[in-house]
Amino acid sequence: MNRLSQPPLSPELLSQTVDWAITTRRSIRAFLPKPVPHEEIESILNVARFSATGVNMQPWRVHVVTGETKDRLSQAIAGIDNDPLLSMGLEDPYEYYPREWVTPYVDRRRKVGWELYGLLGIAKGDKHRMHQQHGRNYRFFDAPVGLLFTIDRVLQEGSLLDYGMFLQSVMVAARGRGLHTCPQAAFLKYHNVIAKVLAIPSDQMLVCGMSLGYADESSIENTLVTDREPVRAFTTFHHNNKETTP
Repeated sequence: MNRLSQPPLSPELLSQTVDWAITTRRSIRAFLPKPVPHEEIESILNVARFSATGVNMQPWRVHVVTGETKDRLSQAIAGIDNDPLLSMGLEDPYEYYPREWVTPYVDRRRKVGWELYGLLGIAKGDKHRMHQQHGRNYRFFDAPVGLLFTIDRVLQEGSLLDYGMFLQSVMVAARGRGLHTCPQAAFLKYHNVIAKVLAIPSDQMLVCGMSLGYADESSIENTLVTDREPVRAFTTFHHNNKETTP
């Protein structure tokens, strides 16, 4: 694609299409077994590679797992995840979440958690079913495609900012093709298992995983639509030495 080419749609349709792709992106937790063609996966990554990146560093490395390899990886993780003695003490390669949860972040975390469990009929304190549901992460929620993203360990926090833009581009490009995704920090705990199964060199650090495929619209968990704060809640406009909110 020519990066200097003119838009293929009218300005109005173009903005509506881009806005639709961004706003309809959701974390899907149940997928159909319908395969995603290799060409489609490559097409998504081909678009995402144009994401903004400091001094054109392009810090992303992508591992695509499908078929028997995906199943083998899922089984390797599940074998540890289902054994408290084996999974105890495993640590993430970096701190994704805060060490201390405070308002409003802890409130938002709890809200989405209980909304999901409520849809699934999982009662508060039902640790067995909570563990089962969380374990579905490691099957990529039955999506036909799993993506594992790594970064060179010599890079710093700024490259993780670049990586976030790349991940968003992957998810938006997927929506433009009628596909859905679920970005997953749950894989971080098992970065050593993933590295072993996929022969990822030690100089690469796992950033996150992602499920990719066609949403199972009949699954109750996919009716979950999380809230977002309005613009006025997080924006301050500075103009003529005055601060205003919309």
